[in-house]
Formats: sequence, structure tokens, C-alpha cells
Amino acid sequence: MTLFSPQRVGALDLPNRIVMAPLGRARGAPASREPTALVAQYYAQRASAGLIVSEATHISAETVSRRGTTAIHTEGQVAAWSRVTDAVHASGGRIFQQLFHLGRKADPALIPDGGWPRGPSAIAANATYATPGGPKPFPAPRALERSEIPPLVEAFARAAANARRAGFDGVEIHGANGFLIDQFLRDGANLRQDLYGGDVDGRSRFLLEIVDAIAGQIGANRVGVRFSPHPLADGTQDTEPGRLLKHAATQLEKRAVAYIHLVEPAETPVDARIAPIVRQNFSGPLILCGGYDKTSAETALREGRTDLVAFGVGYIANPDLVERLRRDAPWNTPDPDTFYSGGAAGYTDYPALRPVTERA
Repeated sequence: MTLFSPQRVGALDLPNRIVMAPLGRARGAPASREPTALVAQYYAQRASAGLIVSEATHISAETVSRRGTTAIHTEGQVAAWSRVTDAVHASGGRIFQQLFHLGRKADPALIPDGGWPRGPSAIAANATYATPGGPKPFPAPRALERSEIPPLVEAFARAAANARRAGFDGVEIHGANGFLIDQFLRDGANLRQDLYGGDVDGRSRFLLEIVDAIAGQIGANRVGVRFSPHPLADGTQDTEPGRLLKHAATQLEKRAVAYIHLVEPAETPVDARIAPIVRQNFSGPLILCGGYDKTSAETALREGRTDLVAFGVGYIANPDLVERLRRDAPWNTPDPDTFYSGGAAGYTDYPALRPVTERA
């Protein structure tokens, strides 16, 4: 088994085990948060990936962050994303849309009607967010009332239905990186004493209700879930991440979701790895992500630690990453100054390899 072996993932047959990780690039239209023609070109350039997972996409107007991030809750956004998925499919690719809610990490100034960031508990993220006047520390969110949780679940389900209407092959639920679902999952951010807090079953309830609601809309075999179990710099952490992921994996096994996507860097020490716990409790495909190159990726595949490997920064500068991996060719170097700058520079203008020509 290599990176270039085919793999079944949910409802899809993938030609290889190389996944384009979700990468926010802030190229959406600032006012409407609709993806532009440039976004369609960007993803189509990368369609040789076995699976593309789109940038994290907002499920509602109240989850808003930096200028240029995209969303999937209006008809205009659905229509604009349809042009993206059409371009990817025309290029032979497959694409899931990653859905998320920022929770306590939303920008207060951008929430409509004077709203305020909400989270499972009134605990601020230990980080800053970008504003026109410079970075500001995140404020403490307002703890969600229990009555406010079902509408959030419904918003995820509507977004998933919108994603399918827009032509996405499935959705990835963003339960990682310190955003709302991850805030519910981890006891460092969730101090609730009701059904959505306490032990791992309570803290996982919000996620599992979202999984069930989305599966009811589009089928469980078109739903993936992403986790980042290791501590984050913003203070999102859990005292027993192995126990938490064992419970989550066991529950997702019962629901037969398409895959689990785990952020676990290649250099994670053996005794700190969570992937083996997931493998023991989930029989579906596992994707690992976090600083992998060809050698470390194929080692993980060969050792049975994963079924697929997601590449993040490598895909920013290398639209033809599959071919570069196949040929053992050098990778282009990404320009961090253009990661969120807007426009084609550093987005769609990275060069591809020259085609291999027949020898005379």
C-alpha cells in the first residue's frame, strides 16, 4: 500500500490516498462571503488529490472572522460554491466542504445585530484575533443557554444540505482547532453541568447531535469528522484526550461515518499518539494530518497507522502535489505573506511541473 493506492471513503472511490487538508485562504468576496472565480480556479488546480477538503466554511451569519472567509448559509453562497464544485468535478476531482462555527473565537465586531460570541462556557480563548486596529485578545464568550443549542445543530444540518445542493460530494464537520465543537468536546473549555458537559459522553453530545442531524440530511457515508486532540496554544485542551477520542471514535463507528480526520503531527512521540486509540475503536478510514512528507506519510501507511494522509502547507504552493510526490520532485516554497492577502498572487500562480515527455 502506497500513497498512490486507491481507497474507498464513504460513498466515494478515491484514486489515491493523498488528501488536500482544509486551508483558509481568505479569497471570498468580503461583503457576501461567496467564493469567487479565483477560488474555483484554485481548487480545480488541485483536483488530482484523492480528496479535497475545502477551507473551513461558516454555517451562519453569526460565526464570522477575518475578511474574505467564506460561508454556506445564503442562496448566493450556494450558487457560488456550485461553480467551485463544477470546476473541481470537471477536472476529475472530489471535494468535501468543511463546516464550522467559531464559537468563542468569533469577531464581536462582525456579529450581526450587536451579538456577542457564544461558547459552552464563559471562558475566553487564550489568543488574539485580527482587527483593522491590530490584534486584540479574545473576550470571554457568553455561555450558551441550553435552548440555544438545538438551533445550532439545525444550522449545521442546513449548511450540510446546502453543501450537497452546491455539488459537494460530502461534508467534514470541523471538531478541531479550538472552534465551537472542539470547545464543547474538551474539559478545558467546557465546564457545563448540564447534558452537554461533565464526562466525555456529555461533552460529545453536541458533536453527535450534529452528526446525526447531518446524516439525516445527506447520509452518514458522506460525513467526515475532524479532531485535534493535542493541546492548542489558545488554551483548548483536555485532561484525558485518549479517553475522549476513544468515546468519540466508538460513537462514530456506530454511525458509520465516512472517515475520521485527525490532526496529529508526524513528529508526535509514539507514547503520545492518539491515532492508535482511534484505530482500535473505529473501523472506517482514518486520515492523519500534520507536517507529513512523502517518507513519513508512506511510513504511516505501511505501519497501518492511517489509511490516508492530508497535506496542508504543501498544497498551498504545489497545485500538482500528487505528481511531485509521484516523481519525488522538489516542492515549491510557499510565501506566507500571501496566505491571506487576497488576489491571485500566492494563490493560483504557483507553477506546476513540466509534463513528462516521451524519449525519442
